[in-house]
Amino acid sequence: MIRLLIHGAKGRMGRALIACAAEDAGLTVSAGIDAGDDFAAALPGCDAVIDFSHAPATAGVAEACASAGKVLVIGTTGHSDADRARIAQAAKAVPIVCAPNFSVGVNTLFWLTRKAAEILGPDFDLEVVEMHHRLKKDAPSGTARRLAEILAGVRGLSYDADVRHGREGMPGERTRTEIGMHALRGGDVVGDHTVIFANTGERVELTHKASSRDTFSQGALRAAKWAQGRAPGLYDMQDVLGLA
Repeated sequence: MIRLLIHGAKGRMGRALIACAAEDAGLTVSAGIDAGDDFAAALPGCDAVIDFSHAPATAGVAEACASAGKVLVIGTTGHSDADRARIAQAAKAVPIVCAPNFSVGVNTLFWLTRKAAEILGPDFDLEVVEMHHRLKKDAPSGTARRLAEILAGVRGLSYDADVRHGREGMPGERTRTEIGMHALRGGDVVGDHTVIFANTGERVELTHKASSRDTFSQGALRAAKWAQGRAPGLYDMQDVLGLA
């Protein structure tokens, strides 16, 4: 029996994780922690922490898990470069699975995006479009960022230098190296992501649409199981699925 501490337990994903874990005979939720609760007191009673909280809190959670020797699964997105560095440092002590999306379908999309970019080559223009519910705080989504990072990696480009976030006014003709990024917000959309490869005379689109948070929850629970007994290191869902 793997004992889980859910950090961000009152959020949408936290509630979904608790519900899904209750249906798995190999898992039990030892604690559900949210803002104002005593995380340090609950930590010793778990085998793994799953964090779906807020970006500013994650690095501290990672450092606490490193000190306590606890597996950590991170689904929170929107981290700063400094936060990512602290998480990477903590991963030298414990296994940490950090992914922008734990859906098996989305991770298949990551794999397909890389292959399509390699096959189609540099003549195709690249655009990423994502849509989420009106309450999502960060933009673009972590999944959309990862898609753009994959595209940039295949093309030998830089996310910071070559991704163009939206267009307005007179931006001029599209450059050969830019990767367009567009974030839509509205309603209760769980998460839609499309990668567009556009050339003269043809267009290829890869799309994933999530209709339930359970797909993310099941993936995060799978990651928590997979990480048990692993060597310290920073992993992602591609590692969990054997796609890395």
